[in-house]
Amino acid sequence: MVLRDLKWLGLDWDEGPDVGGPHGPYRQSERKEIYMKYVDQLVAEGKAYPCFCTDEEIDAMKAEAEEKGLPPIYRGKWKTASPEEVQAELAAGKVPVYRFRVPEDEVVTIQDLVRGDVSWNTDAVGDFVIMRSNGLPVYNFCVTVDDALMRITHVLRAEEHLPNTLRQALIYRALGWKEPQFAHVSIILAPDRSKLSKRHGATSVGQFAEMGYVPQAMINYLALLGWNDGTEKEFFTNDELQEAFTLDRITKSAAVFDKEKLTWMNGQILREKDDAALGEAALAHLAGRGLAAEGAGEWVTAFAAMSRKSLELVADVETELMAVLGYPLAATVASDACAAVLGDDFKQVAEAVLAAHADGSLAEAAAKGELKKVFNAIGKAQERKGKRLFMPLRVALTGTMSGPDVGEQVRLLLSAGGAVTGAAGDALVGLDERMAQLQAWVDAN
Repeated sequence: MVLRDLKWLGLDWDEGPDVGGPHGPYRQSERKEIYMKYVDQLVAEGKAYPCFCTDEEIDAMKAEAEEKGLPPIYRGKWKTASPEEVQAELAAGKVPVYRFRVPEDEVVTIQDLVRGDVSWNTDAVGDFVIMRSNGLPVYNFCVTVDDALMRITHVLRAEEHLPNTLRQALIYRALGWKEPQFAHVSIILAPDRSKLSKRHGATSVGQFAEMGYVPQAMINYLALLGWNDGTEKEFFTNDELQEAFTLDRITKSAAVFDKEKLTWMNGQILREKDDAALGEAALAHLAGRGLAAEGAGEWVTAFAAMSRKSLELVADVETELMAVLGYPLAATVASDACAAVLGDDFKQVAEAVLAAHADGSLAEAAAKGELKKVFNAIGKAQERKGKRLFMPLRVALTGTMSGPDVGEQVRLLLSAGGAVTGAAGDALVGLDERMAQLQAWVDAN
């Protein structure tokens, strides 16, 4: 899933389980022998040891430490057990965990590229497990081994991992490996400045993709959370970000995740796409929802281009589609918002539209993209122009008081029957049916 999301963002890598490389294998499940090799090395050097304590014994140690106000660190007997005691347990068939032997009362310091020098006293951590009894390494051990053997030079991660860094630094030093440069960035907060969590909405890249966000918006927005290039620039290509990014521009203060800002950025980028790219994104969404018929690419591209000003998310194309296909004339003319349009002799405009439909000129002009000629003729005949002309025409032809260009809507409506399917097909009110409803309103009023 992580690899899938990174690919969706347009990010790639030189090595990994899907591309290979000189430092594999790249899956931890395939590296057990490697991890055990270094556990054995640490044990042989006295820097780690097997521990046979039961869960009950560990819980009792924690409870005793809590009662005495002591740090909850390991104080069991296996730290000082003799080789004979260890062999007796192994001979009895017991399987140990392996603990790292933490030096007592030492100060460990790392130079963090964001936070400067960070220090800990080893007495606060105690001997920690590096290998479980099932043969699987714990996080701090396996990532240290992996990063060292894979020649990782920089580790950038959330500040929540700072406590892990002490354990990892101890392992690096015990094995005689050079430590990477660490940089711990501030966590991302929710708008209420609490830790961002699932209750605040989508929290994975994949979820945002499903909601209709585009990769460039996610890349730009995430890059600017806790970093900037020293300018007011908000939109970068991936190449521009790669060129501009420096660690010294990362801020120590926590960033707040503003979904409204992300959505705004997404809309800006989405609307800047050329017709083909926008149409491709729209078609993928509509086809995935069972709303676009096979071979509807050209129609969907034209529809998306017409609707681009209303799109903030790719998924908005579905809402726009259902709105354009419908004809809510009855609800619109019954609304208070439409009262002024009706009071300005809407019936006269409706009758002119019906006449143009009856003689075929309406559909002919719409198909040619020349519907304005019909509109202008109606305006001239009724001495109307501007809003007095185009608002009643919009209501008559679309059943609404807002939306994309009326002429383009009607042009696409004529061929929508072969382009939409499923729920969109059910929602489609064709031109003939619209005119029938409009005629019924005229007859009733």
